[in-house]
Amino acid sequence: MNEKITPSKSSFATTILIAEDSRVQRKILDNHLQTLGYNVLSASDGVEALEIFRAIQPRVVITDLEMPNMDGFELIRQIRKHEIQYTHITVLSSLAEKENIIRAISLGASDYLVKPFHPDEMRVRLEASERLIRIQSQERIILLMAKLTDYRSPETGFHIERVQHYTRLLAQDLAEHGHSDLNNSIITTLFSLSSLHDIGKVAIPDEILNKPGKLTTEEFELMKEHVVIGGTILDEAYQEIGSEFLRIARDIVLYHHERFDGFGYPYGLKGNDIPISARIVALADVFDALSSERCYKPAFPREQCYQIILEERGLHFDPEIVDAFLRNEEEFWLIRKQFPDS
Repeated sequence: MNEKITPSKSSFATTILIAEDSRVQRKILDNHLQTLGYNVLSASDGVEALEIFRAIQPRVVITDLEMPNMDGFELIRQIRKHEIQYTHITVLSSLAEKENIIRAISLGASDYLVKPFHPDEMRVRLEASERLIRIQSQERIILLMAKLTDYRSPETGFHIERVQHYTRLLAQDLAEHGHSDLNNSIITTLFSLSSLHDIGKVAIPDEILNKPGKLTTEEFELMKEHVVIGGTILDEAYQEIGSEFLRIARDIVLYHHERFDGFGYPYGLKGNDIPISARIVALADVFDALSSERCYKPAFPREQCYQIILEERGLHFDPEIVDAFLRNEEEFWLIRKQFPDS
């Protein structure tokens, strides 16, 4: 620990949260990280660490696995559940068994270091985490793009943020119930890209977008064009660049108004022909519309929202996604409370 180390010029992950029950290990790690130029917060168990995380939302967490009250495995799971933006979680543990590494990473750990760690290895790993966070931070630009629509319709408040969190909640539940294709990376991507679902509305006239009352047939047909407009823009970008990120974005924007029974728009796709990303966002978007006040309707009460979603199982919505909603309905309302309409 006495080796000379050049401090990292950190501009993104400047605050690191340590979760470690050993006072000696906490002190060693704290001193080392401060030498690298980071601000450090520390906790002696998972419960304390989670409290700090929820209050501060640091971008980097380093956690032991064996801790009292809440171990590192559960802390990882809770961080992934409550993070507002991507958090780089490094496990630092004396448990070197393969099954522990696999379990930690499957729960959402980003990296795994075995004690005792080498200072240079820690420095290099942290620099890599900063590069990843820098990439993730670019996704904030996507959210700002999505906000263009919200600014044209002020009453929607935190609609985008709520849809993002509903989407992640549904995707996490589906992953826990057999959808192995929904890994942590995909779930994080869905969380980010769901913010773009209505970006095509930037091309819809204000008098239609904010009309206080039912749209005429002609107006509704024009409103429906927002998915084609947004989807076409993203598809052109996807065809040129070939990014999987853009393909998923296109699918969400273009297909989130399709219905599971085939009576949606723009193409009348049915069942699993609708990408899973769009099926998830479809329910998240409708739930938020039901539970929110709009210029054309009041907010529906909780029981009515529940009943409408349930009745649309297998019709508007994928039955598996409705089941995921039913298992997490309480969490949906907590998210609504966390991001209220302005």
